[in-house]
Amino acid sequence: MAAKPCGERPEYIPNRISDPSYIRILDTTLRDGEQSPGATMTAAEKLDIARQLANLRVDVIQPGFPAASNADFNAMKMIAQEVGNQVYEDGYVPVIAGFSRCVEKDIAVAWDAVKYAMRPRLCISISTSPIHMEHKLRKTKDEVIQLARDMVTFARSLGCHDVQFGAEDATRSDRDFLYQLLGVVIEAGATTVNIPDTVGILMPFEFGELILDIKNNTSGIENVIISTHCHNDLGLATANTIEGARAGARQLEVTMNGIGERAGNASLEEVVMALTCKGYHALDGLYTRINTRHILKTSKMVEEYSGMHLQPHKALVGANAFVHASGIHQDGMLKHKGTYEIISPSEIGLKRSAGVGIILGKLSGRQALRKRLEELGYVLEKDQLDKVFWHFKVMAEKKKVVTDADLKTLVSYKTFHAEPMWKLGDLQVTCGTMGLSTATVKLVNTDNDTHVTCSIGTGAVDSAYKAINLIVKEPIKLLEYSLNSVTEGIDATATARVVICRENYHTSTNAFTEDTTYPTYSGIGTGMDVVLASVEAYLVALNKLLGCKESFKSAE
Repeated sequence: MAAKPCGERPEYIPNRISDPSYIRILDTTLRDGEQSPGATMTAAEKLDIARQLANLRVDVIQPGFPAASNADFNAMKMIAQEVGNQVYEDGYVPVIAGFSRCVEKDIAVAWDAVKYAMRPRLCISISTSPIHMEHKLRKTKDEVIQLARDMVTFARSLGCHDVQFGAEDATRSDRDFLYQLLGVVIEAGATTVNIPDTVGILMPFEFGELILDIKNNTSGIENVIISTHCHNDLGLATANTIEGARAGARQLEVTMNGIGERAGNASLEEVVMALTCKGYHALDGLYTRINTRHILKTSKMVEEYSGMHLQPHKALVGANAFVHASGIHQDGMLKHKGTYEIISPSEIGLKRSAGVGIILGKLSGRQALRKRLEELGYVLEKDQLDKVFWHFKVMAEKKKVVTDADLKTLVSYKTFHAEPMWKLGDLQVTCGTMGLSTATVKLVNTDNDTHVTCSIGTGAVDSAYKAINLIVKEPIKLLEYSLNSVTEGIDATATARVVICRENYHTSTNAFTEDTTYPTYSGIGTGMDVVLASVEAYLVALNKLLGCKESFKSAE
């Protein structure tokens, strides 16, 4: 579904947005995301991700908790100095936000890390729910209110004009107390108030009602930005985040791939693409200025650096997100991509040659098989396709996925059974340290004509292959060559295997790996003479290539 073109990125003002439909995106992958068990990243990795988040055009980057460790402090300072001072060609400058508790020392350390950025922000947080205040903070409501007021005031006194206040566990807090506390921090100078669903407990309609209640009952709320920070304990983080935006939140805190504490956070790619697809039509024109074509690249970087591997069915960025296995779905996709894809994969940066993500398995039909074979360079007649399809179905019953290599084998071994066009007559090679390696080859064709030629090369096998090419006069490229001993001893039998293709042949790109693919042909030769076995393997592959050239329509 194509989104209606949205407006330009509004000028950054900490406590207001000139366009009421614009949504700021705060990415906390490097702070809350890194709190996933085992997701710790190095300073260099954090810097790489911060650069990529800037390419993604994230409004606010929250790189960590500087007071937590020297490593976190140094990483944030480095990001503030480099990424936070980059003015991009479209005028974009990311806000760099340091996180801290409502502790004076933490706030001072965070400021020392982020103050080097052009747009520094301090994000200070304190718990506001009864269970947190009693068991975690061991403070009364009045003490929490006083501490929150004092720490926002202290943050402003450092010279920070962009202060975000977060009410941890806001969704389990007493409403009247929450309104009072937020009014106090706004009066003290907060520019953004963050409403976290820290334990992911609310239903979407409940979270939307909470944001509306805060808007309607908090003194001074019209002078600040309302932010959301939703966790995924019930699998509702993305839905709650979108509902918060519908209710009036204009900053959404997310992480790449949805990583974070416990079940994770609201996923950046899900939230952003939901707004991209549905913002104009269903969400009163809400939009972001995220460069969505950097989503997949950012996702892969975060996955690699954090070690938090994605499940294949993860929305948008999982391996199966744009893959179609059912024969019915594959047929629909071949006829029109919109039948089963609501967005083009290119919108998130996924490139594929044919634009149709078809994975072949036991549910696939003839048309899907035909399409992929064409992409690999094989265009088969109907009877040839029927023959390959039968063998394909047998293979698919035994394997979950039939790969491109499997398909090439099927075409090569199951479809082509023609009489060899060239047979080896005689072979003589000379090699060693006394001179150049040479090979004399005699080949006999189907008309029983004899052709003899000689060539030099880097070794006996190379010389023989070059001599064969001179006779056959086909532009052939050797892709793979391997030699293995089948038996032991001086009289060991060796097996040679080669894979070849035609030079300058039609190529395509694998829809999933983005590797270049082309029609290839393999051959195997066995014997005690390794050179002779290698030549026999080459001739087997060559005859397949020539036979397919005659039998199949050229894909060039």
